[in-house]
Amino acid sequence: MSSGRLLDLVVVLLYMAGMTYVGLRFAGRQTSTERYFVAKRSIPAWAIGMSLFATIVSSVTFIAYPGSGYSGDWSNLIPGLMMLAVVGLSGFVIIPFYREAVGMSAYEYFGKRFGRGARLYSSLAFALTHFTKMGFVIYLVALTITSLTGWDLYWVLVSTGIVTVFYSVVGGLEAVIWADVVQGFIMFAAILICLGYLFFLSPGGPAAALGLAWQNGKFSLGSLEPDLSKPTVLALATYGLFWYLQKYAADQTMVQRYLVAASHRKAIHGATFGAALCIPVWVLFMLIGSLVWSFYRLSGEALPVHITKADQVFPHFVGTHIPAGVAGLFIASMLAAAMSTLASDLNCLAVVGTEDFYRRFKPDSTDRQRLRFGKLCVTATGFLAVLSGLALAQAQGAALSNWFTATSIVSGGLAGLFLLAFLSTRATARGAWTGIVASILFTAWATLTVGARPLVDLGKYNFPLHDYMIGAVGHVVLVAVGYLASLVQVGEQPGSADLTLWGWFEKRKAARRMSQVGG
Repeated sequence: MSSGRLLDLVVVLLYMAGMTYVGLRFAGRQTSTERYFVAKRSIPAWAIGMSLFATIVSSVTFIAYPGSGYSGDWSNLIPGLMMLAVVGLSGFVIIPFYREAVGMSAYEYFGKRFGRGARLYSSLAFALTHFTKMGFVIYLVALTITSLTGWDLYWVLVSTGIVTVFYSVVGGLEAVIWADVVQGFIMFAAILICLGYLFFLSPGGPAAALGLAWQNGKFSLGSLEPDLSKPTVLALATYGLFWYLQKYAADQTMVQRYLVAASHRKAIHGATFGAALCIPVWVLFMLIGSLVWSFYRLSGEALPVHITKADQVFPHFVGTHIPAGVAGLFIASMLAAAMSTLASDLNCLAVVGTEDFYRRFKPDSTDRQRLRFGKLCVTATGFLAVLSGLALAQAQGAALSNWFTATSIVSGGLAGLFLLAFLSTRATARGAWTGIVASILFTAWATLTVGARPLVDLGKYNFPLHDYMIGAVGHVVLVAVGYLASLVQVGEQPGSADLTLWGWFEKRKAARRMSQVGG
């Protein structure tokens, strides 16, 4: 190993030791499920925001966003911008509603609204989606670091998994959140340092690099055509709106962050702060991709023949132009992005497993037994995520693609289910299940028939829109079919209106009237 790579390794090992310390720092406090899963609802708003930021910005972001900025323009920034719309339009309702409606699991709400089956389906859909993502995230970060450093892929993958599982198991959600805070600062530092090197390494300096990128349309946000069959601004915005609606309204990793705050106000501030952190980071990653493109054209430096994809160029730049030690900080930031996502998923999967399954089928269990089961869930899912990453390292591309396709079909529609439950006072359990089935069937048809080379070619009956639209239309199908089915089916009464937006508004009005009378 060269002296440069050795220095990078020292930086990475120091980072790993720091994460281990965070877990040990909070280990002695984890004596109840209230502490282990929701940190006794005592996390400050700024830390919640940092945790949300670190969880959303994964190692995929470190690769995909610069790759997108390098190969094309900034159009893939559009979905992320819709996060602000979701937080602004619904965050001030959804966050306090969840804090009043559920204890620890977001899917408790679906159970109250549509029965036990809906709760189990939604929690299983969440678990399936996030478990699949964990294996991919840990594999991708190991693959990228290996290509950058030459380190053994399996060593990187396994060590990343072991450290993440350790601090998640022993320290609970408190350790996960405070590790997220540290990881967030590391990510910011690495991004700014890499950006500085790009500006001043480019021949002609920042002005030349930015000017060349601007002249070649690298900062464009895409086509304004009203066309949903192409990746236009409209298609990307629609995709982003529904993606972040599902994230903020029906994803345990987000809802759990709402629940750890001491008050509604602090939870809202935390969510807003997290969104405000994500946007500039995405912009900086896009800018990095554009500047890397300018650097190689201004310098005349040729890329090696093994660099065949845009996603590979930025890691190659770091490995060949960023000094030793500083490159180690970038590697640590990639690990931080991956580990923050993994740790959040591990803790949330443990909540879902404990609250939605174990507690349901063993209602007489004690809090100590549930705590023990939760820790077992973190350990088991972490171990399986590492095995999944190792399997992906061996799997052929077709097998990986087919697995992702299957999970996306089965687990879609949670945002639609939330909208049906939250907005309709007439929606019933049967109607919801009809909508779920319709959404799954639609998603299967659209996923299999979309694109120029579909998996199943039905000719003129193929899905006609861009693949970004599959999720959005799937949510609309669930709401529309679920609502209509609720209207035409007889013999079943809708659930309590108190669990809808309108009932929640009425309760808030009544509470204000009572406080005025009391005052």
